[in-house]
Amino acid sequence: MGGVALDDAGCKVKAPDGGWGWAVLFGCFIITGFSYAFPKAVSVFFKELIREFGVGYSDTAWISSILLAMLYGTGPLCSILVNRYGCRPVMLVGGIFASLGMILASFATNIIHIYLCTGVITGLGMALNFQPSLIMLNRYFSEKRPLANGLAAAGSPVALCCLSPLGQVLQYEYGWRGGFLILGGILLNCCACGALMRPLIPPKTAEATETENSPDDGDKQGKAKSKLLDFSVFRDRGFVIYTIAASIMVLGLFVPPVFVVSYAKELGNEDTKSALLLSILGFIDIFARPTCGIIAGLQWVRPRCVYLFSFALVFNGITDLVGSLANDYASLVVFCIFFGISYGMVGALQFEVLMAVVGTEKFSSAIGLVLLLEAIAVLVGPPSAGRLLDSTKKYMYVFLLAGIEVVTSALVLAICNILCIKKPEALEAAVQSGESLEDEKHKTPPVEDSQQVNGNSANIRNSTDPGPDEVIEHSAEEETFLKDKLNETSPVHQNAASVLN
Repeated sequence: MGGVALDDAGCKVKAPDGGWGWAVLFGCFIITGFSYAFPKAVSVFFKELIREFGVGYSDTAWISSILLAMLYGTGPLCSILVNRYGCRPVMLVGGIFASLGMILASFATNIIHIYLCTGVITGLGMALNFQPSLIMLNRYFSEKRPLANGLAAAGSPVALCCLSPLGQVLQYEYGWRGGFLILGGILLNCCACGALMRPLIPPKTAEATETENSPDDGDKQGKAKSKLLDFSVFRDRGFVIYTIAASIMVLGLFVPPVFVVSYAKELGNEDTKSALLLSILGFIDIFARPTCGIIAGLQWVRPRCVYLFSFALVFNGITDLVGSLANDYASLVVFCIFFGISYGMVGALQFEVLMAVVGTEKFSSAIGLVLLLEAIAVLVGPPSAGRLLDSTKKYMYVFLLAGIEVVTSALVLAICNILCIKKPEALEAAVQSGESLEDEKHKTPPVEDSQQVNGNSANIRNSTDPGPDEVIEHSAEEETFLKDKLNETSPVHQNAASVLN
């Protein structure tokens, strides 16, 4: 397919940092919103499903869990498909899957059908849209990439504020089956967003023209296929550190939003008043993500974005630790405000840091592997917190555990980068020129340096293969030298010089 070659070439084309990139950013904004908000928005139908199929709340909660597990766990599969077929075709197919799953679920006769249709099929469709959209965003933006990541990440809280009320209206007007059917139609917009992901086209050069006209070169290119999943990223210490820290982070990052409403109810607050806490958190989150993206793009901050990410994690973890001491509604409101700020910072920076660490070329493989490892933590984190709550009957310990896990991930990220990775000052030049940290680490030496490695001067060309300009230049210099020598000597030599003239 044409998308394959163009997507591969996109790594070699300079990011336009604007133009059609803003359309790509808009598509990424919508896809991010659907991917993160949809598992939470579906929860408004749980009471209807419990009444329809005679199951418990824990049974319906598996729908959101399977959606998230598919979103994260299919990361390597998405990487392989993107590297094989390109971003746009994968996203178009993913949009069809996401819509088809919800449409089929509207005809379900038991909860298992919901698991398979909404959880597996729609979850797979979301994954096939989410990861390629981030890859295309990375290719279209370089200098403005932190801002672009922050704006795209803001899609999650915006979509949550829109989809949850919409789900309640659909349930009231059409029931859960009609609501699922309409949501399936809405998810077809993922195909429209996928169509926006236009591959970058490299400029044609003389070498490229010769390559196209040469049948032998074409055969060589056909044999040299790019890797579908590049495991060489694990040789990068920065990527390994990031992966370990991110896996620890996910254990506790999503726990407070899951339990804060129940925490408020436990303190004796009404259901609507308790649910308002999530709205406060989401509203703050909407503004925190783009603001953090602007800060991360500053010239002095960007080479140190890893440490800004570590600060955001520490901020989030300390907020959890302090929030564990909340004993009334007002203190929970303050907790949600600070948690929204720190949560937005983490959301804006997590993929920006990964892009900076591995670079554009390896990002498609790196994000798939990271999401796979995070999927394990996503499935372990909230259930472990639930078991802790069942055994202790106190929300304080749940928030303490979440805070400790997030702070631990921040310490791992910061300390390991200080000990094992170059100082940010050594990489500022690369960031200012629009290169990634990985590109700077693996940059090949200039020609002069490579020639001097073996003790040869860079200015001395091989004498057996002189260029035509050099032959003319050296002949003129030798003639001038002979003239000067002859003029300095006898009249006989001067006559010879005149003959040369």
